[in-house]
Amino acid sequence: MKRKMSMVVILALLSFKTATAQKAPQYEKASIEELIKAMTPREKANLLVGPGMPGYAGLVPLEGEPDVRVLGEAGGNDEIPRLGIPETVFADGPAGLRIEPKRKNDPNTYYATAFPVGTALASTWNTDLIEAVGEAMGEEVKEYGVDVLLAPALNIHRNPLNGRNFEYYSEDPLVAGKIASAYIKGIQSHDVGTSIKHFAANNQETNRLAVNAHISERAMREIYLRGFEIAIKESKPWTVMTAYNKLNGTYASANKDLLTTILRDEWGYEGLVMTDWFGGYPGFESILEEGSVSDVVAQINAGNDLLMPGTEAQRDALAKAIEEGNVNEEAVNASLRRILEYIRKSPTTDKYKFSNKPDLEAHAQVTRKAAAEGMILLKNDDNVLPFTDKSGSIAVFGDHSYSFIAGGTGSGDVNEAYSISLLQGLDNAGYTVDKELQNLYEPFVAQAVENENKRREEIGLLADNKRLPEMLPEDELVEAKAKSADVAVITLGRNSGEQFDRKIDDDFYLGQDEVKLINTVTKAFHAEGKKVIVILNIGGVIETASWKDKVDAILLAWQPGQEGGNSVADVFSGEVNPSGKLTMTFPIDYNHHASAANWLGEPVQKPTDVYYKEGIYIGYRYFNTFDVKSSYEFGYGNSYTTFEYSDLKLSSSNFNDEVEVSVKVTNTGKVAGKEVVQLYVNAPANMVDKPVQELKAFGKTKILKPGKSESLKFTLKAKDLASFVDEQSAWIVEEGTYTIKVGASSLDIKLKENLEVSSNITAEKVNNTFDLDTEMPVLKN
Repeated sequence: MKRKMSMVVILALLSFKTATAQKAPQYEKASIEELIKAMTPREKANLLVGPGMPGYAGLVPLEGEPDVRVLGEAGGNDEIPRLGIPETVFADGPAGLRIEPKRKNDPNTYYATAFPVGTALASTWNTDLIEAVGEAMGEEVKEYGVDVLLAPALNIHRNPLNGRNFEYYSEDPLVAGKIASAYIKGIQSHDVGTSIKHFAANNQETNRLAVNAHISERAMREIYLRGFEIAIKESKPWTVMTAYNKLNGTYASANKDLLTTILRDEWGYEGLVMTDWFGGYPGFESILEEGSVSDVVAQINAGNDLLMPGTEAQRDALAKAIEEGNVNEEAVNASLRRILEYIRKSPTTDKYKFSNKPDLEAHAQVTRKAAAEGMILLKNDDNVLPFTDKSGSIAVFGDHSYSFIAGGTGSGDVNEAYSISLLQGLDNAGYTVDKELQNLYEPFVAQAVENENKRREEIGLLADNKRLPEMLPEDELVEAKAKSADVAVITLGRNSGEQFDRKIDDDFYLGQDEVKLINTVTKAFHAEGKKVIVILNIGGVIETASWKDKVDAILLAWQPGQEGGNSVADVFSGEVNPSGKLTMTFPIDYNHHASAANWLGEPVQKPTDVYYKEGIYIGYRYFNTFDVKSSYEFGYGNSYTTFEYSDLKLSSSNFNDEVEVSVKVTNTGKVAGKEVVQLYVNAPANMVDKPVQELKAFGKTKILKPGKSESLKFTLKAKDLASFVDEQSAWIVEEGTYTIKVGASSLDIKLKENLEVSSNITAEKVNNTFDLDTEMPVLKN
């Protein structure tokens, strides 16, 4: 009788479980609230913590090809089969979609377009063009079956040695925010998502998973958050990716001030927040330690919805915390809700039939145009450029003339079908390159590249970048080329990427081999009355002051993407009139940067604490305010034509809610061109100290033919004029006289007008956040 009763109980339980499974709400029909209510603690943890990195166990590569929808994807949310919740796909950016081109037992290739790097895109100052780049990129994201591109990256260029500055846009938050906003709008026009990163103050690679950034609230709000604020409010990215670093003692991924108080309560952000990969772990080595886990409870409670790429230890810890009530239930459900809302609008949910055939040919033309427009003419003595004589030959020197760098390394890399070298670009444009030099350089450079690739492969995932050693032709050969060629071109290259920051010597400063090359070539060619043109194939700032007077022209080509050689030739030949302008300062000396004294933190060998003692005085805010001369100032860039500024007008001389500023720009030269117009403001400084001026608006003319004009209009609102006053936790427009300055760079101011504010205006009252965790003196004007 007892045995029969036991069997009845077992059958009843099985029947109940079967009925429960059958009655489980299904994703396609159920509401989000029904799905959340039906989830077990383990299912909740599985949705809040990613499924791991495809092809890796932790950081250790697995054998074989991972079974994923898109080979090369970075991850995505996990599926919940019982409830029918699908998995989605995230893939890296930001210079283009980063996926693997070759797949096992598949004859097809899946190349993506390598677009110009972030510094190049920002240097266009052309938000319409950036949106077009985003549209092209977004089509590739969608047609390759990806739901979210992990881009854009818009951290501030605090210091020129940041290894990922090439991915970022500027030392100025307004430029960063506006460029990122346009980029996001373009990509998301295809109903796929972006992930704006790295939120926030991820300004160095050295010990990036653990370093504690000590930053004042004013510097955070005015410099390191302002770009994010602009982009998030204007373009509404689907997701935000939190930074690795700590902010005043708390990991960004567990910082409630950052993720809830500011991002959601103040800015009104409603999207999904995810960690950077393994965010919240104190270092990559700790990820592989048995039982090691980030503080998952603090991360969820702070408002970090999805932990990526996710580990089993994190899932176990979070499931246990949910079961035992040790994590805020409301925070858990809010995060689940945001993840499900994201999945609901994804191409995966729409069952979009991606083609795997984006229009790569059309996108190549987009990248070619964008790269050319982002190039900056730093120097052009005697109008060497454009170089239009194609009857003779060009003597081309420098390793990177023969190994042109399309983009940076790490997550910012792209697997493109091809990359147009400088030589190919010149050849396509009808120029003749000296063959003897080419035959000497090509095997040397090929061997140097092979040696570097082998070194990187031996080190593996955490390999740094090394500069290629320059081949130094014999003096006699250079002298012979100075007699036979019409002009000399020298390309200097730099590359960098994740994990490592750049070095001062032999990177920021030229190596001795590069100095010798410049000296040898310029001496020989100038002796023959011929010119030397330098092309900078770089992602970030290098020193130029010590050698720029030796050469005749300098074209900053950046890392211009897969059509780079063609884009350079377009500018070189005059097919395109350069209109790029610097979005960062090129200093005379590295130590002239205000952040140099505090880079990379303490202790030197493995910094755990970095002190932002320069406060708000980053880039031109420091150089211009403290009268530190630069090699090339923020906003600088030459053209093949000239422009005149006139008719600066304010809609009112007294400020209330907003003021409209208009200015007329006229092409006074002989060729058509575009001009970047920059609006700076000098503000009263009674309540708080302020820079001598700050960029508050910018615009770019259309192509103006000689003699033609265009009027540009800018609207300044209270928040644009305000500074953050820590004691009042508010953005305040101080009473007094404001000087509106319009010019071609931060130092080349063309016109000024005064604007009066009769009494203090509180533009925005905010919460008190980011209290310093240690006493720290901050630079003041």
